[in-house]
Amino acid sequence: MTDLRTARMLARYNAWADREIFDAVAALPPGEAEKKRASLFKSMIGTLNHNLVVDLIWRAHIEGRPHGFTARNVIMHAVLPELRAAQEAFDAWLIDWADAQSEASLNEIVEVRFISGKKGRVSRADMLLHIVNHTTYHRGWVAEMFFEVPARCPAADLPDFLIDVSQDWGDSGLSAAARSG
Repeated sequence: MTDLRTARMLARYNAWADREIFDAVAALPPGEAEKKRASLFKSMIGTLNHNLVVDLIWRAHIEGRPHGFTARNVIMHAVLPELRAAQEAFDAWLIDWADAQSEASLNEIVEVRFISGKKGRVSRADMLLHIVNHTTYHRGWVAEMFFEVPARCPAADLPDFLIDVSQDWGDSGLSAAARSG
């Protein structure tokens, strides 16, 4: 079971890690973010769009409404600044959502329908865990593409976040991340 403190920290970690990867991609030479690569989603932009699409699908599940997507490889935003703005909007929503939860609402079971049509029942806490795990996984794909540039991608792992947060707050990153702000 995911408690409120952990849920709030994970939402903040996800936003922080997204900022790290978007900053790194934006700093690459022109054309690298869109360049075709040997990857399922064809490019850094394609992979980051996939993350956003899946985030929006799970937001709809969390909110108990249809998501409207028929594929997970949709390019919603072909240029990095627009994609980044959309991802930042989702990340802000996720933090606000996590902050508004109670133990009961976080652990409430919700029926979901996948793009494949498969149905299931998942707690909102587990949906949050999936969102964070999924985006972390695919940020790793983007980081791997940096080797083709070649360029170095910053570390965006949970311990890096906890250290950054603890430096900002002056105490344990885990407890600080659960605070607002």
